[in-house]
Amino acid sequence: MKPKRFIVWLVTLLSFFTVITPFSEATILYDSTTEDLYKDESKAITVFGNSGDNIMLSQSDIDLMAKVVFAESNLEPYDGKVGVASVILNRLKDSKFPNTIKEVILQKSAFSCVKNGDVSASTNDTCYRAVLDAIKGVDPTDKAMFFYNPKIATSKWMFNVKKINIKKIGQHVFFNVN
Repeated sequence: MKPKRFIVWLVTLLSFFTVITPFSEATILYDSTTEDLYKDESKAITVFGNSGDNIMLSQSDIDLMAKVVFAESNLEPYDGKVGVASVILNRLKDSKFPNTIKEVILQKSAFSCVKNGDVSASTNDTCYRAVLDAIKGVDPTDKAMFFYNPKIATSKWMFNVKKINIKKIGQHVFFNVN
């Protein structure tokens, strides 16, 4: 099954089993655009609401997230993949970060896989499933805003910053700062 068709199928299926949940929980709201999302990347689906504000994600947002998940965590356990997707969404929900998926991902030095404003990575169904689980509200990181692999990280600030809510998943350390 092609990744885009798989996403549409999975989003449609999940929408029937998801109920509206409180703040910070994700809800996939089914609408007629879901079925054709893979055909028209300009259409968006309502994913979750924060304090009454709906956040819209397009197919290109989901594709970009899946690429980042693949590039940053391909060899990590499934929870680590969901964790990377959750960090993107956690940043999107925080006013200190940009307010679109693309801007969050392309923010300077935000993700090591971004080179010259592009994520040159393939993806797979597991990465798409991880993104969709994060969209549904699964967050194994407990709302982390940052992550790194201490064995290969090159950003010095990651080592020296005071970390809170630390959670280790696979080789990654997920955390927040004061």
